[in-house]
Amino acid sequence: MSLACDNLPITMLAIDIRQPGGPEELVAANHPLPPLNDGQLLVQVAAAGVNRPDLLQRRGVYPPPPGASLVPGLEISGKVVAVGKGVSRYQAGDRVCALIAGGGYAEYCVVHESNALPVPAGLSLLEAAALPETFFTVWVNVFQRGHLQAGETVLIHGGTSGIGTVATMLAKAFGARVIVTVGSASKCQAVLALGADAAINYHEQDFVAETRRLTAGQGADVIVDIIGGDYVAKNYAAAAMNGRIVQIGIQNGAARELDLMPMLSKRLTHTGSTLRSRSVAEKAAIAQELEQKVWPLLAAGQIKPQIFRTFALKDAAQAHALMESSAHVGKIMLLTPAFESLE
Repeated sequence: MSLACDNLPITMLAIDIRQPGGPEELVAANHPLPPLNDGQLLVQVAAAGVNRPDLLQRRGVYPPPPGASLVPGLEISGKVVAVGKGVSRYQAGDRVCALIAGGGYAEYCVVHESNALPVPAGLSLLEAAALPETFFTVWVNVFQRGHLQAGETVLIHGGTSGIGTVATMLAKAFGARVIVTVGSASKCQAVLALGADAAINYHEQDFVAETRRLTAGQGADVIVDIIGGDYVAKNYAAAAMNGRIVQIGIQNGAARELDLMPMLSKRLTHTGSTLRSRSVAEKAAIAQELEQKVWPLLAAGQIKPQIFRTFALKDAAQAHALMESSAHVGKIMLLTPAFESLE
């Protein structure tokens, strides 16, 4: 491998999951630097994003794929400090952000060079670390699987989450009409400020009736759902003819009672996907599309990741507790001890 310097540390700070459980099970520990294989970059991490799959991994219900690090964390930004054999695009000193299958809650991590992207012009390393997991997920589910087109209406549940804020911004950037569901009046204001055309407070309004009212009875062409449970049947009712429902998460568990007749009568498509288990090649293809179609929007300032709060890496447990409270609007981020020097 090619090193940026000869004084890389032997060990690094990383976050372990002691046992399945609550946020208190996240503890700081010393780890050896991860081994660098052919085609990979060793990145000194500046910042890492906190995402719902990290919470599921901590609870013991979403293990990393075979061969991936047991350290949580699916997205990072930082500086390349070493490159493996066969790497051609990046070299030591380059600033990158990357989608990884695990290992982000650490001072160093490895990533295949095809799953790394340059930090968009004008963005900080903190902002860049907030891009990969949510932007990859939204691009795959809203545009590749949901086939959202300009002029269509998309209904986005969990509008103030990392996924929700990115889906709102990208859908608007590509010419769609955006309706979101959120849980408070203040969150309604937050998503409207992001560009949503309408916000529904699900504690006070029936989102099915409101969606149909806002679309003159037609319903939403695409529905992006991280909730599951009883939302599945409601999504079928809120969907337009030939609507596409994209299941990204199931925070409320399984749909226990479901009448499939609306799916048949409306000719609906209900699809879903996960990102973590996809191959390096699949993720590389998504990265190429993002760089071509979305990175220019970021560089132009047309869209920008929403950072809600940052925590020191060692305080990952506090970051998880905040995410579980659902009090955030946008991304929760972890900063490594080297963040300021790298930024």
